[in-house]
Parts: sequence; C-alpha cells; structure tokens
Amino acid sequence: MVLPLFSRWWWVLSGLLLAGVVPTRAQTADTLRQQPGAPAAATSDEDRRDLGDVLTYFFPRLRPAARDTTVTLESGHRFVSIIPVVSYTLQTRGLLQVAGNVAYQKPGANISTLVSALAVTQNKQVILTATSSIWTPDNRINWIGDWRLMHYPQNTYGLGTRTSTRRGVVNMEFDYLRIYQTMLRRILPNFYGGLGYQLDYHWGIESTSYGQEVARISGYEQGITGSSVSSGVALNLLYDSRGNAINPQPGGAYVNLLYRPNLKLLGSTVTYQTLLLEARRYLRLREGSGNMLALWSYNSITLQGTPPYLDLPSTGWDTYNNTGRGFIQGRFRGKDMLYAEAEYRFRITRNRLLGGVAFGNAQTISEPATNQFEKVVPAVGVGLRVAMNKLSRTNLSIDYGFGFDGSRALSFNVGEVF
Repeated sequence: MVLPLFSRWWWVLSGLLLAGVVPTRAQTADTLRQQPGAPAAATSDEDRRDLGDVLTYFFPRLRPAARDTTVTLESGHRFVSIIPVVSYTLQTRGLLQVAGNVAYQKPGANISTLVSALAVTQNKQVILTATSSIWTPDNRINWIGDWRLMHYPQNTYGLGTRTSTRRGVVNMEFDYLRIYQTMLRRILPNFYGGLGYQLDYHWGIESTSYGQEVARISGYEQGITGSSVSSGVALNLLYDSRGNAINPQPGGAYVNLLYRPNLKLLGSTVTYQTLLLEARRYLRLREGSGNMLALWSYNSITLQGTPPYLDLPSTGWDTYNNTGRGFIQGRFRGKDMLYAEAEYRFRITRNRLLGGVAFGNAQTISEPATNQFEKVVPAVGVGLRVAMNKLSRTNLSIDYGFGFDGSRALSFNVGEVF
C-alpha cells in the first residue's frame, strides 16, 4: 500500500517544527549562569553533580580548581571530557572506544563544541570521527565540520523497507573518508546562510553473500564494488537558537536545509543532487521541572540521479549516527528517507547526576521498484543519562531500543542524541 497521505503529513510535521521556531528568541538558559528574570531552575548549578564530583568525593586531593561551580564557560575556560567506553552493538559486536568533547564559549556566542571518538571493534572495524560546531564572537560565523576515517566491514540488507535480517544479507567491506566542512554567516538573529564542501570517498569495496562476490544489490549496481566518489558543494540555510548543541534546553530550536549537487567536475563518480531538511524543537512540559519533550524530523531526498549505494540515505548514517535507535546501522536504505522521533527527557536524581529518557521513532524508505513510501517502521526505547561534565552539561547517553521488525539495539553517545 502506497502512503501518499503519510508522506504529505510528514512534511506538514516538518513545516510545523519550522514554523514553531520563528518567534523563538535565542536561548541562553543553557549557559551556566542564571539569567535575570528567568524562572528558577529545578536544580541550581551549585547543586548539580557529575562524574568528576563522584571521583573527587572519594579522592579529594584530585579535585582541580576548575571544578569550582562559580567558573562558567563564558569566562573563557575550555572544558574537556574524555571517557573510555567498552560496549556491544549489533553492527560492531564488542567495541572499545575512547570518546570525548571540548566545549568553550566566545563572548556573546553559543557554546562551541568538538566531539571526537576513536574505536576498534570485534568486527575488525576501525573508526575515527570528529564533529564540530565552532561559533565566533556574537555568533557572526558558525563553522560546522564532520570528518571521518573508517575501515568498516558491515552487513547491508538491500533497498526499501521490505527487507530481512535473515535472508538476502550482503557483507560489504570498505574504507571510507568523509570530509564535510561548511561556513555559515549570520543573516538575521539565529538565522544563517553559507557554503561548504562535502566529500564521500569509498574505496576497496567488496560485496559478498555466502562467500560469493555480488555485483548488484536489490537490482542496484552503482557503487557495489571497487570505489565511489561523491563530491559536491553544499548550499546551506540554518536556523539555530539552541545555544548549547551538546545538551539543548527547553525553548531552543534548530532547522537545517541543505542542497547538495554532486558533480563529475568536482570528481564525483556520477552526477546527482540531494536535499536534506532537518528540524528539532525542545519543549518544556511543566514549569520548574527541568523535564522536556524533544522532537526531531530528518528527511533526505534524492532530487536527481543515481547516488552510489553507500551514499544512499540509510538508518544510522546521519551526522551523529543516531537515526533509527532500535535498529542496526544500515538496516534500511533507499533513494529517499523520511524520519521522525520524539523523546521525553527527565531527571532521576535531584542533583542531575542521573537522568533518563523514553523515546519513539518512525522511518520510511522509498521502495526500489516504485520509488514510493509504502511502509512505516517504528521503534521505541529507553535510556540512561550520566552527567559527565555539569559545566558544559555533557551527558553520557546509553540507550536501548526495540524495532518493530524484531530488532534490538544498544547505543552510546557523548552528549544528547539530538
């Protein structure tokens, strides 16, 4: 059954999220100093605790001066969080990772962040990532980066939503270099426009099924073996009033519109065009509680052409690998992808050392034969939040999701999922 009404209402949802940000002022509640006239926080900064406080409670001599709660990001300090993680996910099996972030704040600017991780896995994957959002004073310019270098054997399940994890599975082994870098200049308060460059380079691609080499998947031939290059300019419009991308506070909003033409002139294997529309909204449910409802819509459309297989929109291959919690990465793939998620965030301990979330998401992928959205695949889950750094409000996020096709997935993040 084709779902034209679903497709229409999905874009209406994105439009509502977009419309909702217009009257929103820049949020400064997530800077660590209470603003004059703002509602009293449910937990004051002095009462907050994080993993550093737990450590220094047992080892007082290790307490650094920078943990004085009167110190703020606005005073020019840089705060660094580094944490080793031993975990298990469906796409990696056992995983050993060192993850961290740097947060600082220029005068009159949002909090700048750099999040990086190095991981090795039981599936012989090696993953190095670095994502950044750097703000100059008074938010005049925003530099956004997403860089990756990976050796990444991974299963793929074909195109569309009518695929299975038990039959028709293809193992793709490849090396991958991603360079996304964009400069945005402020046009109006919280509204930015700019240009960037985006490169996706896959090489050493080998696709096998039951030990036999595969030259096509779901009838798709582009980028199945050998190498593929997608190289294009990025034309970007951004609305961002979150203040702190690591942990957005109620009232903040984010809308990103990105048009990317990939051109043979710039080295692309094939010429094609894509459009990305992403919107996020953060709502306070009860004054003074500190709990909130976060909404996310992520939509990637192929406007023209035939992208290489590994560059098609796919579950868990967004900037922070967070779409489709509850499913293995790469579970669904196709030319067009529509995605929505809602997450309720709440505190567990009064001092905010521990928090929790409950989330639900739904995704649909265009089918290869009809190029229509024919099936919606939902997932639900819960998560734990552990405060790593109370000054930058960085949490360690641990989530477990249940996909309605029988999937299960555990995921870790430094910072909130969105």
